[in-house]
Amino acid sequence: MFVNRLTNGTAILVVTTAFGIAPCVAADAPLVQGAPANNKGFETIKKQTVDLGSEIPGMESRQLRIRLLTIEPGGHIKVHSHKNRPAAFYVIQGATTIIYGDGTVKRFPAGTMGYANKNTVHWHRNNEKEPAVFVAADIFQSEKM
Repeated sequence: MFVNRLTNGTAILVVTTAFGIAPCVAADAPLVQGAPANNKGFETIKKQTVDLGSEIPGMESRQLRIRLLTIEPGGHIKVHSHKNRPAAFYVIQGATTIIYGDGTVKRFPAGTMGYANKNTVHWHRNNEKEPAVFVAADIFQSEKM
């Protein structure tokens, strides 16, 4: 499986070429009718964070987070907001279908990229017969700092 061959360096290279840095703060996700409130078949395989406060003036308590994620067939990621938490992703294997707060549905197959800005409220679903594997990066306010 591809997940076993991916290294942290590859994940960082893929995401940083497609992701800009902006300040953010964690936010609660509003409810979207029919959206799941819990995750199912969703797993973080690998994660790397970078403390941006020590790297960029004005970014105290913020981190760049890069994750390798999987959603099993029939699984989903619960509804969430990206208010103050911009993100970008690249689908490596399978496909993820995203259902947005306004009802728009979009399928992202392997080889495609997407992003979420401050107005994005959505959830992911895997309608395929194989796992969806993707790299996601976001900037968020760390709760530990």
